[in-house]
This record gives sequence, structure tokens and C-alpha cells, in this order.
Amino acid sequence: MAGREPVRERLQRLDPAEQQAIETDFLRAQWRWPVGMPPCRPMCHGPWEIRTDWPTKRAARVLLCHVTPHGFITDTPTTPEADLAAARHRQKQLER
Repeated sequence: MAGREPVRERLQRLDPAEQQAIETDFLRAQWRWPVGMPPCRPMCHGPWEIRTDWPTKRAARVLLCHVTPHGFITDTPTTPEADLAAARHRQKQLER
């Protein structure tokens, strides 16, 4: 996985309007930190979640820690445990 940017690759495959919505939420989190709900929240013992909801009822969730992001697209309002576990694992790798 060295040299790859899987989150960026996934975002580039989205519809331009969806990309713009995610970029807006990222900028909001970046420039107004700390940001609370709904656009951003801490996940238990680890990464932060930036939340983007689209009118189509789909949603994007990008999990990030201080150095690396983990993102996914979901059709439900909850964060899948497998994605949260992957983000926690990556965070622990970075902290070592």
C-alpha cells in the first residue's frame, strides 16, 4: 500500500457534486477546528469522523487521525464496525 492514496482514489471516482460536498466539510473541519456535530465527531478511542450527507440519502464518512485518513461510502447512518476497526488499526501503526 506504500505510495497509494486509497481515500483520494475513491473520492475521485465520486460524482462532482458529491466531491464538492465532502471538500466543503473537510474545509469546515480544517478551518474551524474543533468542529462538533453534525460534520465532525470523535470516535471512541481513536480516529475522528467527518460526516457528509447527500440529498440522495447516501453518505460519506471519512475517518482520520492526525496523519492518515480512512474513508468509505455508506447507505446507512451508522459507521460500520469494520471500517472503524481499520481506522483504529492504521492509527496504532502510526503511533508506533
